Amino acid sequence: MFDDQGFVPRDRRYGALSAVRLLPSVFALTLFLPQKWVLGGTPVLPEHLPWLIVLALVVVAGNVLLLPFSWSPMVPQVGLLTVTLASCGILLLHPNGVVYALPFWTARLAVRYRGPLSYVVIGLSMVGAGLPQLLKDFQWLAGLGIALGVLALVLLTANRQGREERLEQAELLVARRQQVVEEHARAAALAERARIAREVHDVLAHSLAGLSLTLQGTRLMLQRDNASQEVIDQVTKAQKLAADGLAEARRAVAALREDKVPDARAIADLVTAFRLESGATAELIVNGEPRDLPAEAASALYRTAQEALTNARKHAPGAPVNAVLDFEDGRTVLTVTDHPGKPPAHVTSGGYGLLGMRERAELIGGELETGPMEDGWRVRLVVPA
Repeated sequence: MFDDQGFVPRDRRYGALSAVRLLPSVFALTLFLPQKWVLGGTPVLPEHLPWLIVLALVVVAGNVLLLPFSWSPMVPQVGLLTVTLASCGILLLHPNGVVYALPFWTARLAVRYRGPLSYVVIGLSMVGAGLPQLLKDFQWLAGLGIALGVLALVLLTANRQGREERLEQAELLVARRQQVVEEHARAAALAERARIAREVHDVLAHSLAGLSLTLQGTRLMLQRDNASQEVIDQVTKAQKLAADGLAEARRAVAALREDKVPDARAIADLVTAFRLESGATAELIVNGEPRDLPAEAASALYRTAQEALTNARKHAPGAPVNAVLDFEDGRTVLTVTDHPGKPPAHVTSGGYGLLGMRERAELIGGELETGPMEDGWRVRLVVPA
């Protein structure tokens, strides 16, 4: 609630509690109020009035140094010492009324400051509060009682401040302990996820990859032996399921490790799955330095490659397919071509798949080109990323 200089924390420098620091000025100015307005006050003697005016102005000046402006660390302490000395002078000249609250206030604030002058201020406050009673009819018992009252306030303030600090330390300790517990739980969860990822990769992914290759070999042998088309279709379907399962296993491993699958790797998986499913020659060439792309651009590249490979499987079965991914300055280019050895028999403007690819490209400021070549079909996507 309080800062290290008294009442107002630094983020509330000009809040309502700042008025509390103006109390010394208020106490000093009560000297010049009518007697009936001031509790226990007595009229100021005319011969003391000039000195009291000067001392009151010194209190106000020192009080300004106590306000929470951007002072040097020593300035508030000097201001507090100035207020204390002026308060002692006021009490020597006029030891009654509300001004007797000044040494109590300065002693309390000295505990809050904890500066090199704190003990000096506390000692001066005790002497300044008790000495006027000794000089006035030698009322030593009253002077001792007032000085001990200042000391009691100092001890109570120190005790309260120590309790506040202990509470803050306890809260900080609880927060740190909670943070350690959360970090430990997160580390345990990450370790478990990493273990599962290793198991999936080492067992499931390898098994699916082996199964896919075995099914590919089986399909080729069945074709060589002129097996029934129904059997070949079933083996082909099983091979596709194995390839899809392998791709899903890789994505699951990446998700468990909280590791994004690189864009080039994702497209390479599509090309590999196409090669395993169709038995056709297919390869991916990556030019330039691969980099992480925005989600929209990466999605457009992936979906375009997926649609292009699907069309190649559908319209040019068994034809070699080449995919080239170029990482250029400011843009990324994907080119997918199939080479059945002759131009397409029927050239159309494209179905819904090509239309969807074009719309996806235009949404991100890209450009899609599709069309026939001398020996096949080409799909080229340029995205600004």
